[in-house]
Amino acid sequence: MSRAPRVRTLLGLAAASAAVVALAACSSGEPASGDAATDDEYGLVKAGTLTVATEGTYRPFSFHEDGAGDLAGYDVEVAEAVADKLGLEVEFQETQWDAIFAGLDAGRFDVIANQVSINPEREESYLFSTPYTVSPSVVVVNDGDTSISSFDDLQGKTTAQSLTSNFYELAVDAGANVEAVEGWAQAVALLEQGRVDATVNDRLTYLDYVKQTPGAKLAVVAETDPSESALTFTEDKADLVKAVDAALAELGAEGVLAELGEKYFGENVSE
Repeated sequence: MSRAPRVRTLLGLAAASAAVVALAACSSGEPASGDAATDDEYGLVKAGTLTVATEGTYRPFSFHEDGAGDLAGYDVEVAEAVADKLGLEVEFQETQWDAIFAGLDAGRFDVIANQVSINPEREESYLFSTPYTVSPSVVVVNDGDTSISSFDDLQGKTTAQSLTSNFYELAVDAGANVEAVEGWAQAVALLEQGRVDATVNDRLTYLDYVKQTPGAKLAVVAETDPSESALTFTEDKADLVKAVDAALAELGAEGVLAELGEKYFGENVSE
């Protein structure tokens, strides 16, 4: 797959610079105005709160350790850091991936933070922040399976994918038959049980799984060019996206995004 298109620009360079300067005094979490943000400023679902949709089952991006405990993950901490920069509280709504865009469209939350890849189809309907994750998609098979060594080899094979994911589109474009699942956990279970031939997912998800499951007998046999993932908004949230972009720029300049990447993946994954 060719590299994902660059995110739709919502700020000119001058405006972006001005926004970053305006936020420069916000290290303590206060918004640029010095007052608490309100729904009048950004059209928020709940005044003073950034309502964020995430799966809660997509390790290491959004998950509960051992299935319980507090919500954690790379995307969760990015969203929390952005909200802090904007002087907003943050409230997460855990939603299955296949329903997450419908919930955004219905106005149940302000933003999706769940490794949403930027692609032309989504750009027709949604606004994106500047990317906070850059990573390739990979084909994962059981170790020792030599029948698949490229995306072309998925022709006629069965893969396990979420039907609304970018990975589903990659599998279908390669000619695979797709077994519908809700996410990585189900996909890798089917793969390890031999019920599917492969799964397509993010390289970082695979690396985290292998790290957490030392006995896993899986292998990556192919990958795409890196794709970009971003916070996702409805088209009426342009002012909020501008503020979020400025916050992300400041978090990048301060090294916060790099630190979060090191924490979860051992490297900066934001660029």
